[in-house]
Amino acid sequence: MVRHVILWQLKDEFSPEEKLAVAKGIKEGLEGLVGQVPGLVSAHVQFEKLAGCTADVMLDSEFENEDALRAYKDHPAHVAVADGKVRPNVKVRVSMDYIK
Repeated sequence: MVRHVILWQLKDEFSPEEKLAVAKGIKEGLEGLVGQVPGLVSAHVQFEKLAGCTADVMLDSEFENEDALRAYKDHPAHVAVADGKVRPNVKVRVSMDYIK
């Protein structure tokens, strides 16, 4: 299994209400990919956090193997969510992939 973890900071110009709406959209979009993208075993998006955190949204996902993770990055359903809900709203992205 391969774990794919991403942390995002949303754009500074968003109000807290706008950040919440964006985070909910990201969660709905990315978690909805399970069952659509071959090899994507699980996806959990978290945006409720403790005070002092520097990230606004986290994706914690699991793939069957590295090939499945590579295919996910170009899968049309993932690209639609990334281009529609994530990239336009994010100022910083940090990721880590590892074998579990």
